[in-house]
Parts: sequence; C-alpha cells; structure tokens
Amino acid sequence: MLLRIPGVYPPQDDTRLLADALAEQPFDARTRVLDICTGTGALALRVAELGAGTVTAIAISRRAVLTARLNARIRGCTIRVLQGNLTAPVRGEHFDLVISNPPYVPYVPAEDDRIPGIGMARAWDAGTDGRALLDRICAQAPDVLAPGGTLLLAQSALSGVGKTQVMLEEQGLQVDVVARREIPFGPVLTGRRRMLAARGIITAGQRNEEIVVIRGRQHA
Repeated sequence: MLLRIPGVYPPQDDTRLLADALAEQPFDARTRVLDICTGTGALALRVAELGAGTVTAIAISRRAVLTARLNARIRGCTIRVLQGNLTAPVRGEHFDLVISNPPYVPYVPAEDDRIPGIGMARAWDAGTDGRALLDRICAQAPDVLAPGGTLLLAQSALSGVGKTQVMLEEQGLQVDVVARREIPFGPVLTGRRRMLAARGIITAGQRNEEIVVIRGRQHA
C-alpha cells in the first residue's frame, strides 16, 4: 500500500511491469540506483527492498517528491528524493542502474512538444507523439550510467519502441526488450481514441496497447 497525495499519479500496469523486470536484476550493498520520474516512489522503494545500496529518486513535481519521501519513511527505506528535471539534479554522478517510467501518452491536439507545467496531465501527456520526455531520457541517461551500468525504461508501443532502441544504440548502449504486456486502454487513451485513430496512431476500434520494458546496457 502506498500513500498518495492528491495530484500524484498512482502506479499503473506499466509500473508493475517494470517492477517485475527489476526482480531479474542483481542488487547488493554497492548497487547505486537512480529512478527518474519517480511519482509515488514505488519503483525506488522496490529496488531498496530488493537490496540496492543507495537509491536516488527524482521528480519534477513537489507533490511527488513529498509523496515519495513519505512512502520511504513509512516503509523504513533510505531513499534520497530530489526535485528536478530528469537527470539535472545528479549531473556528474554515476549509477549502476537507471530506471524510468516517464509520461509517454501522445497529446493529439498539441501543435508542438510543450508539456503541461502543472496539474495531473503532466503525469501522462508527452507531446504530439508521446516522446517529449522519452527522447530526453534516451539522450541524458547514458551520461549518468556507470561503466557496465543498465537502463530500464518503460513505454507504450504507441510511442515508438524502435526509435527508443535506435537512440540508445546511437549512445553506445546494447539494447533489447526484456518485457512486454498487452493492457486495455486507461481512461486517458480511451478518451482520445477517435483523435488517435484519426492521426493513424491506433487502428479504428483498437482498445489495447502494448507496454514494453527496454534495457540498455553500458559497456564495462
């Protein structure tokens, strides 16, 4: 059970899929983990409970930062929770594992890739093609990976899995997909079905999306 302050998005199927993938990772007292776009802190708590030595979580929302800190205190986990924009608060640091479940829902009426500055919508809206944050994470995450480190990134197949793979490979990472799950559309995508179909992002009548976890491994 997680505490959630109003305005903080609750963990969904993509969080659970990424949490399951974390169980396959090795953790010990020397493992340094970074969770980008932490939300309630669910994934940061997961790696702390799996035995990671140091865990850092980042969120841009003050409410999410407070929520993650409270959940860590309730669970008795030592987690450093920072407010900031993606990897900006930890530039110059390096981590053995970087995890992220960022916003990736296409905002169809958008004319550019500006994302909401306030409100719940910034927990899911990610520009015209859903990649406003994914592209930035692909560009920034390798810089904070330690030699031999791993990135685990959750996203919808609607937001271009192939592009994520190519971007990470261009950064020198070895890339593969380690988990997939088909899930029904949630309320946001259900409400945008007609617009998404009109733009060719989904097919007419489509009601499910595939969520994947992409792994990128830094050379040792």
